[in-house]
Amino acid sequence: MPDDAAVARDAAEADAAFSHPAVPPDVTAAYGEHPDQVVDFYEPRIRTETPAPLVVVLHGGAWRAPYDRQHITPFADFLARRGFAVANVEYRRGSSIPVQGEGPVAGRWPETFDDVAAAFDALPGLVREFLPSADPRRTVVTGHSAGGHLALWAAARHVLPAGSPWRTERPAPLRGVVALAPIADFRVAQELGVCADAALQLLGGEGKFEERLPHADPAALLPTGIATAVVQGRTDIVVPYAVSESYADAAAKAGEVVGVTLLEDVGHFPLIDPAADACAVVAEEIAQLAF
Repeated sequence: MPDDAAVARDAAEADAAFSHPAVPPDVTAAYGEHPDQVVDFYEPRIRTETPAPLVVVLHGGAWRAPYDRQHITPFADFLARRGFAVANVEYRRGSSIPVQGEGPVAGRWPETFDDVAAAFDALPGLVREFLPSADPRRTVVTGHSAGGHLALWAAARHVLPAGSPWRTERPAPLRGVVALAPIADFRVAQELGVCADAALQLLGGEGKFEERLPHADPAALLPTGIATAVVQGRTDIVVPYAVSESYADAAAKAGEVVGVTLLEDVGHFPLIDPAADACAVVAEEIAQLAF
């Protein structure tokens, strides 16, 4: 269990990250009929003669309904101010109804995965129509926490089990993935009780966990052949470094190298806090893949 000082530090970092006002997008487009099936687009604030790299952002929040894309809009704006075109993807999350008084459910099966797959399938057309300043040939996907899981999953759809409704015939045309403190290994996350058993809830509980794991767990979907980097705070008590470490180890065993940037004295939330030095490190990791 984290000590009191670690808990206090995490709370302070969360307060700092969430203190920034939401930044409205330049345009919002739908990729489906449900209210959550939308993408917010941000034009690059630094304009050049050539189209800008596209960064697709997937927010975290343990796949739970109270946490939507609004909390990551300052991060999306931060990237836009660094010269990126940004697509901030919303998706259906868990029910707001508490489970036995323990809080809202994490995720929906299969809707959370349906939405991420549908959003990525629709993005090329939406970008052409609503974000013409973007160069989709230079696309990097990033996501934080549960969104880091979804970023890794979206890049691995071509290695999903045969018969999976989300499987694609070929790899996505991505420059790479930058996963920020991702829930990247569901078994380790479950052993550690990450986000109050969020991964277990996402897959439908104990009766469905093993059956659905091969369709959802990034650590089981390797190698992808897509450049992948993980940025992680060493003092993260929300999604501990052991989860990312296990994912990187699984990738190595599969013959793939995952770059891991481990930041000292950094917890979970500075990675998406525009005022934190860690956020600048994230932008540099994205730039290394995009440019």
